[in-house]
Amino acid sequence: MSLYAKRGVSAQKEEVHAAVKNLDQGLFPNAFCKVYPDFLGGDDSFVNIMHADGAGTKSILAYLYWKETGDISIWKGIAQDAIVMNLDDLLCVGIYDNIVFNSTIDRNKNLIPGTVLEQIITSSQELFDTLKTFGVNIHYLGGETADVGDVVRSVAVNGTMTCRWPKDKIISNDKIKAGDVIVGFASYGQATYETEYNSGIGSNGLTSARHDVLSKYYAANFKESYNTGLDEEVVYIGKHRLTDTVQLTTHDSPLTTTIGKLILSPTRTFAPVMQPLLTDHFDKIHGVIHCSGGGQTKCMKYLPGNFKIIKDNLFEAPEIFNIIQQNSGSNNKEMYEVFNMGCRLEIYCDAADADTMIAAANQFGIAAQVIGRVEAGDKKELVIKVKGEEIIY
Repeated sequence: MSLYAKRGVSAQKEEVHAAVKNLDQGLFPNAFCKVYPDFLGGDDSFVNIMHADGAGTKSILAYLYWKETGDISIWKGIAQDAIVMNLDDLLCVGIYDNIVFNSTIDRNKNLIPGTVLEQIITSSQELFDTLKTFGVNIHYLGGETADVGDVVRSVAVNGTMTCRWPKDKIISNDKIKAGDVIVGFASYGQATYETEYNSGIGSNGLTSARHDVLSKYYAANFKESYNTGLDEEVVYIGKHRLTDTVQLTTHDSPLTTTIGKLILSPTRTFAPVMQPLLTDHFDKIHGVIHCSGGGQTKCMKYLPGNFKIIKDNLFEAPEIFNIIQQNSGSNNKEMYEVFNMGCRLEIYCDAADADTMIAAANQFGIAAQVIGRVEAGDKKELVIKVKGEEIIY
């Protein structure tokens, strides 16, 4: 059993999928988000989408960082994580405008004061204000903040996005075909709209990242930060403190940062990149995948038929993932199934259109490249080739 499973989490969420398998799959079953008829407006040419997600256990890391350093601004990143995990899923079905957002914050009031709530809420509006300058309009309609200390140990930050959208502007993934190339957008580096280096960690696999990288110091001093029913052999098994320094070599210059900054890098949104692509090059996009839960295997769920996906030119994994792997001893197969490994968005298109997608990312300082291709197959299969190893899913 993997360390991930021993901690009570699953990269593939098998039980969740089993529980919802009999629900309506919507108008486009292969689309990244469920798409339904226009219940809100009653217009057959429009559809409705509602999506819910959040920052997950990354909020626990923010809690630890805040308690250890006193830096309350770290909660700004958690606000962004909860928003982007919704927004970038909607980008995958072609939606980038006129979105309604409601937040849900559950807290233990004894540990999470009003100043933290204020930081999360005001930071959410700041992000929406920034996105508006890129033609991405999200309307913040408030939400629910509940004091539920018997339910959550510290805080859970989540949100819901809703949109009414033209049906003929939905990316359903049904156009993915043999011969397509896969253009990957890097999750790491510093985009022109980011204020500092982004490690690329995103908001998935943070239970593993936290326990694999951080030391027993946190188990001893912050019992509220983990499930005390877990076997001690999987609890905070790493060697680091959040304040430990790390030396990185970026394409610009050497960078000194900390474990905490790397592991808490806000989830990058690709909305500024996708907005012009969806506006000007919609017909060139055959499918879009957000490599969130399930990491590099996420694409397997949304293929419109039996295809063999080959990823043989992925980005070199950025340092945060090397740190996680060195501490955990996890093999590459588990790492690429749990984490995005430096590539968090994939566009499927004709080879002739790859340069258009790459140029759109490069315009915002984001690395992009053809990471793989789609081949015909007799079943759904994924092959990842990395560091001389061939991994088959």
